[in-house]
Amino acid sequence: MQNAKCNMQNVSFAFCILHSMKLFFLHLLAMIARVCVRPANQTIRHVLILKPDALGDLLLATPALRRLRSGLPEARITALVGPWSRVIWAANPDLDALLDLPFPGFNRTSNTRPHLLRPYWLMLRYAVLLRRSKYDAALLLRDDHWWGAALVALAGIPRRIGHAHPLCAPFLTDALLYDPAEHVSGQSQDVVKKLLESALISIPAVRNPTPSSQLRFAPGPTAHVWAKAWITTNLVPGERFVAIHPGASGPTKAWPPERWAALADALAERGLRIVLTGGPAEADLAAQVAALMRHPALSVAGATGIGQLAALLSRAALVVGGDTGPLHIAVSQGVPTIHLFGPSDPGRFGPWGNPAQNIVLRAGLPCSPCSSFDICPRHTDPAECMDRIALATVLRAADVLLSQGM
Repeated sequence: MQNAKCNMQNVSFAFCILHSMKLFFLHLLAMIARVCVRPANQTIRHVLILKPDALGDLLLATPALRRLRSGLPEARITALVGPWSRVIWAANPDLDALLDLPFPGFNRTSNTRPHLLRPYWLMLRYAVLLRRSKYDAALLLRDDHWWGAALVALAGIPRRIGHAHPLCAPFLTDALLYDPAEHVSGQSQDVVKKLLESALISIPAVRNPTPSSQLRFAPGPTAHVWAKAWITTNLVPGERFVAIHPGASGPTKAWPPERWAALADALAERGLRIVLTGGPAEADLAAQVAALMRHPALSVAGATGIGQLAALLSRAALVVGGDTGPLHIAVSQGVPTIHLFGPSDPGRFGPWGNPAQNIVLRAGLPCSPCSSFDICPRHTDPAECMDRIALATVLRAADVLLSQGM
C-alpha cells in the first residue's frame, strides 16, 4: 500500500514537472511570436477562424459564424478546419473561404504517432503561409487549443481572441474568462462578440439557444433528391420512421447493442419503421443491432455521405443516439432528438436547440461527467454511466416527442 502511494506521488510530481516545462516553453514561444506581429488596422477587413474539431463541434459553432457575418457583412471571413470535418462548413454562406489543416492530435482515424517535432514544423510552415494573407484578426473557437493560438501569433495576426486557458493565454491579445463548464456554442459566440466590440459593433452575448442562433447545415438539393428516392423505395407512403445511431466516438460513450435492439423493437411495435445509421466503421455495429432485433430494420450505416444523412434525418419522426456528431446534425435539421450522455458533459456539449424538442438523458452518477472516453476510470465495462440509462426512460422520452409530432 505504501509503495502504491509513493508511486502515485512520483507520477504526480513528474506530471507537474512536465506541465511546468510545457508552460515555460509556451511562454518562450509567445515572446518570440510577439516579434512577428504586424501593427493592427483600425478597420477589420479579413478575419481568420480556427476550429480543429470534429463534425458536431463545427455544427455547434455555426451560430457564431452567423453572428460574425451579421456584424461584419463586408469583411472577408476565412475558416481553417481539419479535413475530417470541412464538409460541415463547406457550403456555409457565412464564410468566404475555407482552408483545411491536419491539426495535430485531432485525426481520429490515424493510428500512427507523429514525430515529436512534427507539430512544431507544421506550425512554422502554416504560420508562414497564413502571414501572406494579412489577416486583421484571428478567432480561436476552441478554448484549450494552444497549438492554434501559437500558430496565429507566429503568423503575425495583430488581434488574437480566445479564452484564457493557461496554455493559450500567452498568445492572445484578448483572453476571455475561461469557464470549462460553459457550453462551447456560447463560448464561440462570446469570442465573436469580443471582436465586434473592438469594432464598436454591439451584439449581446448568448447563453441559451434562440431561433436566431440555431445550428446551420444545409444538405443541398442532390442530397434531398437521394433521401426522397430512398424513402420512396424503402417505406410505404406515409410511414413514419425513427433513426437510431448506435455508434459512439469512444467506448465509454456507447450504450450496449442489446439495449439499442430492445429500444428499436419497442418503437417498431408502436408502428414505426426503424432506420439504423452510422459511418463506414459503424456498419458492423448496425448489423449487430439489427441481428439482435425481433423486428426487421433498415440500415444506411456506411452507405451515406454527410449531406445524404442530414437529408434523411430531416425526414425522421425522431432521432436517438449518444453524444455524437450525427445527433447534432439532426438538431440542425429541426427534428426531435434524444441524446444519451454518460462521460461527456451535456452542459458543455449537449444539443444547442429547444430543450423541449432535444432531450438529454443521463444516469446521474456522481462521477459523471468525467470526460474519459476510452476507459471508465472506475473500470466498469460497459461504462456504468451509460449502462444505467434505463430502456424505460428512453422509451418515455420517445413517446413524449413522438406524440408531439403526430
